[in-house]
Amino acid sequence: MEACNEENLETQHSDEQQSLEGTTFIRTCFNGINAMSGVGILSVPYALSEVGWSGLILLLLMTIVCWYTGLLLSNCMIAHPFIRTYPDIGKLAFGYKGKVIVAFFLYLELYLVAIEFLILEGDNLNKLFPNISFKVGNLKIKGKQGFTMLAALVFLPTTWLNSLELLAYISAGGVLASIILVLCVLWVGAVDDVGFHERGQFLKWSGMPTTLSLYAFCYNGHAVFPTLFTSMRDNRQFSKVLVISFLLCTFNYASMAILGYLMYGDTVESQVTLNLPIKKVSSKIAIYTTLINPFTKYAFMIYPIAMAIEGRFQYYKSKFISILIRTLLVISTVGVALSIPFFGYLISLTGAFLCVTATMLIPCICYLKISKRYCNFGLQWLVIISILVAGSLVAILGTYVSLREIVHHM
Repeated sequence: MEACNEENLETQHSDEQQSLEGTTFIRTCFNGINAMSGVGILSVPYALSEVGWSGLILLLLMTIVCWYTGLLLSNCMIAHPFIRTYPDIGKLAFGYKGKVIVAFFLYLELYLVAIEFLILEGDNLNKLFPNISFKVGNLKIKGKQGFTMLAALVFLPTTWLNSLELLAYISAGGVLASIILVLCVLWVGAVDDVGFHERGQFLKWSGMPTTLSLYAFCYNGHAVFPTLFTSMRDNRQFSKVLVISFLLCTFNYASMAILGYLMYGDTVESQVTLNLPIKKVSSKIAIYTTLINPFTKYAFMIYPIAMAIEGRFQYYKSKFISILIRTLLVISTVGVALSIPFFGYLISLTGAFLCVTATMLIPCICYLKISKRYCNFGLQWLVIISILVAGSLVAILGTYVSLREIVHHM
């Protein structure tokens, strides 16, 4: 009896300490929105053009599915409070192998996103300064490739930091950047004589795998959901955080998709900023805003991968080895970015192969295993199985289409 009382007192003390030290509800909402507000917003007009106006229905469906799988993750964490990270959920469900598999998908996804940041910088800087080339000795480097390498040099020192608290504070501007982008595109269409004249089509079946893959990329915040959950003062409100975050992000994505498709129709680029008239002030603001975002987030993509490598080989105590590992990681991302400079197709591949897996498949599989409801046939079981079937189809078809397009354009 005394042991139970002591345990209850410890639990109560832990809860009180969390309520004093944890993140507020509003702050967690902001962090949730920031987790899903990134470079994907540039590609939603292209995603809509691939499938037609019916893509707005697909966007809504993807929102509901990803919101629901986010709830499944939170349910796993409520049942087992010791879970702190996404790989911990995989470990609880399937042991050490499950943790390794989940970590593999997460780290590979972060690596590809870092590559996409470099491609994004190269494309948009080349848009701003189209006639610039670089010369290193006797080697002449074209503008786009040169800008990609130049961006990597600027990113490199940020990856050497052991503490990313300052970058975390700066990266909060990602939410504001997404709003500014939508407003700039609206200004270009309404004021700068581009107009909203494109009618578009309602449905194009051939583009559905690409569109769903891009949408999955946009909503890929599940990797940080466990962190947001554990950081809250009152994590019982996490379900409300998910609702607010998904609603606001969906409104922003849908606005950008509609504006871009009405302005440029089927000619919209994989990054809508590449369509904007470069001489207009609003266009330059949009492009510069696009360029700032990767500067604040690139290090976050590399940091978890570097920490995993350093921890694995026990080199984390050596500053020199740490810098060397991170420098080699940056160099490797530059090499891939120069070899596969296709922003839209690479995002589609990341969305299909990795984001669909992380946002749709893994949460459902782990929840069924942890809750032991894989034998309980009911409405929830039917919903989860439907998500698994649909997600598997999107992953297979989207990956195939993306790889085919990348090979075709190389």
